[in-house]
Amino acid sequence: MTKEELKKQALDYHQNPRPGKIEVIPSKATSSSSDLSLAYTPGVAEPCREIAKDPSLAYEYTAKGNLVGVISNGSAVLGLGNIGALAGKPVMEGKGVLFKKFADIDVFDIEINEDSVEGMVRTISAMEPTFGGINLEDIKAPECFEVETILREKMNIPVFHDDQHGTAIICAAGFLNAVELTGKKMEDMKIVFNGAGAAAMSCARTLIQIGVKKENIFMCDSRGLISKAREESLDKYKKEFMNDSSLTTLADVMNGADAFLGLSVPKTVTQDMVKSMARNPIIFAMANPTPEIFPHEVHEVRDDAIMATGRSDFPNQINNVLGFPFIFRGALDVRATTINEEMKLAAVKALANLAKEEVTEEVKLAYGNEDFSFGKDYLIPKPFDKRVLTRVAPAVAEAAMKSGVSKAAIADLDEYSSHLESKLDTSGDFMRRLRDKLRIINKKKKEPVRIAFTEGRNSRVLQVIKDLRKKELITPVLIGNKERVFEKMEKHGLDDLKDVEIITPSQHPKFQEFYRDYFERNKRNGVTVSMAIEHASQNNFFGSMLADAGLVDAVMSGPSHTYPECFKPIKKVIGTKDSKKAAGIYILTYKDRTIFLADCTAQLNPGPEELADIASSTSKLFEQIMNRKPKVAFLSYSNFGSNKTAKSEKRAVEITKEKYPEIICDGEMQADVAINPSILNNLFPFSSLDGSADVLIFPDLNSANISYKLLTQLSDCTTIGPVLVPMKKNVNIFARTATISEMTNMTILTGTLSE
Repeated sequence: MTKEELKKQALDYHQNPRPGKIEVIPSKATSSSSDLSLAYTPGVAEPCREIAKDPSLAYEYTAKGNLVGVISNGSAVLGLGNIGALAGKPVMEGKGVLFKKFADIDVFDIEINEDSVEGMVRTISAMEPTFGGINLEDIKAPECFEVETILREKMNIPVFHDDQHGTAIICAAGFLNAVELTGKKMEDMKIVFNGAGAAAMSCARTLIQIGVKKENIFMCDSRGLISKAREESLDKYKKEFMNDSSLTTLADVMNGADAFLGLSVPKTVTQDMVKSMARNPIIFAMANPTPEIFPHEVHEVRDDAIMATGRSDFPNQINNVLGFPFIFRGALDVRATTINEEMKLAAVKALANLAKEEVTEEVKLAYGNEDFSFGKDYLIPKPFDKRVLTRVAPAVAEAAMKSGVSKAAIADLDEYSSHLESKLDTSGDFMRRLRDKLRIINKKKKEPVRIAFTEGRNSRVLQVIKDLRKKELITPVLIGNKERVFEKMEKHGLDDLKDVEIITPSQHPKFQEFYRDYFERNKRNGVTVSMAIEHASQNNFFGSMLADAGLVDAVMSGPSHTYPECFKPIKKVIGTKDSKKAAGIYILTYKDRTIFLADCTAQLNPGPEELADIASSTSKLFEQIMNRKPKVAFLSYSNFGSNKTAKSEKRAVEITKEKYPEIICDGEMQADVAINPSILNNLFPFSSLDGSADVLIFPDLNSANISYKLLTQLSDCTTIGPVLVPMKKNVNIFARTATISEMTNMTILTGTLSE
């Protein structure tokens, strides 16, 4: 892409379809006069009175506890310099987008026309009632040091200058791992810095905290080495890093250096300087967008160098987005009064440790199926690794509690981590309830539910069971060839799963019993003994046989095979209850509602009787999961007979009310009528539904499947499914396109159906 093409795309991105990158969206209903009377006058007076009596209740009745102010005067915008507050606004909006995307933190970006320390302190400190935390951004040194220091003393909420500490935390995490790879000792290393601004000084301080000796740091600015020979001309901040050396130039101090950290300007490091460094040199060239030296230039002269930059198109990007969203998440959730050194170091260690874990399939997909593993080209996690949230935020929260700067406590950090895991999508509350329910079931059973997975070699399956077993939510059973399963575990660094029970069908003690029973039940349906043996040898068939025999609580098929390939064995071995036909239910979770859609996978063109049965099976599933009776709407292109050709759907309503009188249902009705109570009540006040429908019954597979796929792509929801009903045993199928998180959710849901 040329520079002009990039410019055009960037300007179009920021201008269309509406200017800017952020908007404010109400978190409460505002669709009626009653809603408005609660949101504003007279109802709003009640929380105001409570907060006046107890200021801490602002965290209960307002958005303060999840609101960060990103504040800048635009005096040191990355790569652009002192462009002023207004010109820096796109950057601050972008920061807000990252806070929201990666940690679900709301942001007001505040750009202030103020250059003096006193003016910035006065303006920012006056906003303390608004925010749960302050992120200072793009303020030039040395003013940024003074502003942050004064505000941290003055304010009772976290104040964090990300240009300093964010860079330092990510840099230190990568540096820890780089040093480990070199086999050197941190305290013996000679470290060269080029750049003496806020980020460089903060990086140096953080490296000292993780083991680097201060006397081994050589910091250079535009005039060369910061040494005692220059003491009279140095400000108090640079004096902190004066060195006794008589060396003067960057080239001089690079000779024999173990590491170089660049936070300066482009192309300040030469290949000759790199050649002069010690063995296995660490080079973090973090000037952005053009580094002090490019990776290819380093690798042309050194094949033992470990390289990082600030760019996303090279390995090991030192990217602040790995820090600030998650650090603030942990700090906000314990109502920390500051972000102290203990919290920062906890973030460093959490990031460094995560880089050593196996990278999930979702992360690989986000980066074009690149295969990452800990080493010279993978020192720090990727921003799209959702586990960063579940590792860093709990570590920061725990450090805040232990160091005594938290006003609230998290009793169970593992549960907090699980809560965070689902925070970034709309299924958070829904999945939390399911996990709690599964724990109750496990407690009653006195052991985690046993779930068999028919594709024991699938890497996504292995990732799912690793996580769920660690949390003691399930006891996994893998079906497949043991040697091949072990090979896949070794390939993906999952040796800790080798104690999981692995079943090779033909070697199982029940194999003969299973195929003979299968033959007896199907011999008049064209199944021979040899066919029965062949079927029983297949993982999908054998998994269903395990469930049918009660040897496992549930079975999960997929995700490598097609839906029909997985469904056929289930249908043949297990079958449905009461001779009803199978149906596939998708559960769509939104921030304010959960909707069950049926049937999206099984019956092509069900008649009225089948639609009634689908409604019954789906209602039972809803009740089992949600612990209340659902409101069921039969969908059509017609409303209550407005089109006389919609006979099947209307007849299905009549049959359902007759056959299943306990079900609250109505129809036929159009989809907008079913989900919008205002339309339903205004146009059809006679309807037996009170409020929006929970279960939507579609007239045929075409409309159901098309609708569910459109909804998942065009609306902000999380999809779980398809859930098979009404099966005799607990068995479900992973969709072939399911991500690890979707498979995890599906497994948890399946486990809750094991009661």
